[in-house]
Amino acid sequence: MQVIEDGFLFSDQKELLQIDRIHRYLSKESYWAKDIPAETVATSIQNSLCFGIYKSGIQIGFARWITDKATFGWLCDVYVEEDYRGKGLAKKLISFMIFHPDLQNLRRYQLATHDAHGLYEQFGFSQIKNPENQMAISISNPYNKD
Repeated sequence: MQVIEDGFLFSDQKELLQIDRIHRYLSKESYWAKDIPAETVATSIQNSLCFGIYKSGIQIGFARWITDKATFGWLCDVYVEEDYRGKGLAKKLISFMIFHPDLQNLRRYQLATHDAHGLYEQFGFSQIKNPENQMAISISNPYNKD
């Protein structure tokens, strides 16, 4: 699936992904995956439903769903490079993804964010009801063993 809008290509084609650029952003610029190893990024991409935003053949945005494509999807690693922010690209990317055929009729769509609640609320995301029912194993900074 792909859409071209205002000179930007939105695509779910993994062969277009520029893994070195994705790794650079996630490991250096994101707050959630600082120091993530390149091989971990490559494995996460291999095992996820991935989406990219491209301008003139250069990847400038990314997101992925961890999903079984039947009941559950976890949205993660969403970013648009800083030079391209403020153009509505993240909103267009979320819209492109949320209506993807592989993500229809799931029981739960979930994500975690520190700073983009307003963006995701536009697509129906809300605070988790009964958060006391949610559990996790959280490992702080698993990529930097110093």
